[in-house]
Amino acid sequence: MLIPVQLLHPRARLPWRAHPGDAGADLHAVEEVVIPPGERRIVSTGIALAIPEGYAGLVHARSGLAFKHGLMVVNAPGLIDAGYRGEVRVCLYNSGTEPYAIAPGDRIAQLVVQRVETPEYVSVEALDETRRGSGGFGSTGVNGGATG
Repeated sequence: MLIPVQLLHPRARLPWRAHPGDAGADLHAVEEVVIPPGERRIVSTGIALAIPEGYAGLVHARSGLAFKHGLMVVNAPGLIDAGYRGEVRVCLYNSGTEPYAIAPGDRIAQLVVQRVETPEYVSVEALDETRRGSGGFGSTGVNGGATG
């Protein structure tokens, strides 16, 4: 599969995989941004994508930035729909204790392109019964956990 990428900024770079077979391709910043602790900022990548119908782009945090600096994608994963043709921008949150400085060219997130299903939804009077039933958050814990 080939995905057309429009470079919208002189500093923009194509998404890039560090190793053959990697699922995620690095996204790079095109601007300087400082993210204070406990705050979020939108960071421009300077690219637009033409993701094919039936696929979506999912923007994930880079594990090293998350572990070492507490930098996370706020709406993880960020979603790029097939019909979107605007600039890819990444909303990052600094959960660390120090300001985090981003420079042009820095790898800020990773993009995974994935096939998606688009089912139709129908209203029904009741759902089929399952062993789990309506057990929600923590319901599979050792002591039964909480529900809902």
